[in-house]
Amino acid sequence: MTIETDVLIIGGGIAGASAAYHLTALGHRVVLLERGDVASGASGVNAGQIDSVGWGHAPDLQAHLTAGSVEIFERVQLDHGEDIEFRRSGALQAIRTGEEYEFTRDRVAALRARGHTVELLTIREARAIEPALSPALLGAMFSPLRSQADPVKATRAFARLAEREGARVLTQHEVKALSPRSTSGYAASTSRGEVAAGAVVIAAGAWSASIGAMLDLDVPIVPVRGQMWATAPAPPCLFQTMSAAESALAWHRDRGGAPPDLTHRDGLRVTRHLYGRQRRDGELIFGGDREVCGWDTTPDPSGIETNRGHVIELLPFLSALPVARTWAGLMPFSLDGRPLIGRVPGRDDLWIVSGLASSGFGRGPAAGKLLADYLHSGVPAPVLADADPIGRIRERGAVSTPRIVDHADERAARG
Repeated sequence: MTIETDVLIIGGGIAGASAAYHLTALGHRVVLLERGDVASGASGVNAGQIDSVGWGHAPDLQAHLTAGSVEIFERVQLDHGEDIEFRRSGALQAIRTGEEYEFTRDRVAALRARGHTVELLTIREARAIEPALSPALLGAMFSPLRSQADPVKATRAFARLAEREGARVLTQHEVKALSPRSTSGYAASTSRGEVAAGAVVIAAGAWSASIGAMLDLDVPIVPVRGQMWATAPAPPCLFQTMSAAESALAWHRDRGGAPPDLTHRDGLRVTRHLYGRQRRDGELIFGGDREVCGWDTTPDPSGIETNRGHVIELLPFLSALPVARTWAGLMPFSLDGRPLIGRVPGRDDLWIVSGLASSGFGRGPAAGKLLADYLHSGVPAPVLADADPIGRIRERGAVSTPRIVDHADERAARG
């Protein structure tokens, strides 16, 4: 038996679940297919940090994805009654060196001039709101609008909201083949049946290129391994989400190749990256590495130790808390560093929302909504020009040279 629907969404991560929710709310019949469980990919194994420095005076794509997602997360918890452990906690980005201080000072000034909500704190001011910070630090950038939530609970909340609006969310349905129908639309063969749809949305995260290949398309997304570690639950001791200025400065100087903004190139470390928070259950979780390793999701112990050492420089008390568990996941990085959100060129009724890199959880809700609004109206939001797949997704075999775009606003807002 074949399931018929208006829109088929492939991928049960947060961007796909958000797109499903917003499309059904707009009146579309939607089927979402997920090969595992909802939130079984990167959307469920990340740190749960939600970046935002506010809309600013002239909101660009980064502002729409971040500030817009914070507002959507708030609605999911406060208006729809879904306990996703959302909290607008604020965030601190720690400064260790003089070079980092000068960079952060200029970055804060530039962001504030564009109307964003950030502050440069002395270490004394930072320790007043985060007492465990090392007094040896030179200060911190404070972003009071940054937030946090449980990634699994939040992603599954979007899927439940989509189902309440009438969507069908089918887990354990791996797409084996996808092809255009002779009349219009697409046919998908899954491990558990067939689905026919008028339109298809590729929202498969790191696997988006594999779905595109079924339609003879080169989707410029590669899997990047991110890895994390956690302590056993501890009493409340970390109140903001945390990061460090080291990688922000390194990527400001040199974003690297295709994809950009990695911690490793050709197997060698080029910078340390750090993020983390304390979960509601008391676990302290941290991560940071971004490395191209194919489809390997085995944590690298040396990378875990490097990250833990970095964390201890900022939060010395963690030296007394051993690592209780480690894990890794695959993030969808586009070759040019920009998201892919919109209509796939040259293909009728084929859409994509992917390439959200390491910030997919915090940017996915708004990315899904922007895609849904575009598909529904046929008119893209102007800010989607920077995520347009045109010239980036090509027929397989076509010559394509990755274009690295230096977006100052996005780089400045990135944690």
